[in-house]
Amino acid sequence: MGQSIAISRVHFPVTALGPGQRLGIWFQGCSIRCPGCISSDTWSDKVERMLVSDLVAAVAEYAWLADGVTISGGEPFEQPLALGELLHGLRPLLQPASDVLVYSGLPVADLTPWLDQWQGLVDAVISEPFDVTAPQTRPLMGSDNQQLHMLTELARERFSEFLRPRDRRDDRLDVMVDEDGTAWIAGIPRRGDLHVLKERLAAQGTVIRTTEHAVR
Repeated sequence: MGQSIAISRVHFPVTALGPGQRLGIWFQGCSIRCPGCISSDTWSDKVERMLVSDLVAAVAEYAWLADGVTISGGEPFEQPLALGELLHGLRPLLQPASDVLVYSGLPVADLTPWLDQWQGLVDAVISEPFDVTAPQTRPLMGSDNQQLHMLTELARERFSEFLRPRDRRDDRLDVMVDEDGTAWIAGIPRRGDLHVLKERLAAQGTVIRTTEHAVR
């Protein structure tokens, strides 16, 4: 039997976490727990698990349509065996020009042994923990201490544009609504954007609960 995996959510298309229309996969469980993280609902690992093979089968109909895959969390590298099986399962489903981007809050030195094993399966990695006290001036990253690593020629073709300073092109988020009415966003908001949104909704009489209320 293959690896089991803890997943927070899967969505297609995602447009704010890399080039093109992407398949987004969020792992569940993170022990790093960076202060100010907007995804604190993905910290707990007390969730039902599924087989990686079942996840791959579930996303197959979307994978071939995607311009790329973005894997985030949670912390994907805290489930390295499951992540490796997922990468091996996804790559044959993707078109040749589709890239794979993985977010991690770990230092790149901690990721290197795994990335060496997965050569050709991961095109780009964004590493290092989110630091709410650091500046935020670059696309795709929540704080400037984070690093974009382009591991393949495909990554250099597709992600070099994100080495520029952040500008208005990057001030967009994907908003999704689950069947139970829960709204959630994907992307890298500017500092204070969510606070402004919360205040504006409150002024209209709407009370919101953020991921901070979901931490267990």
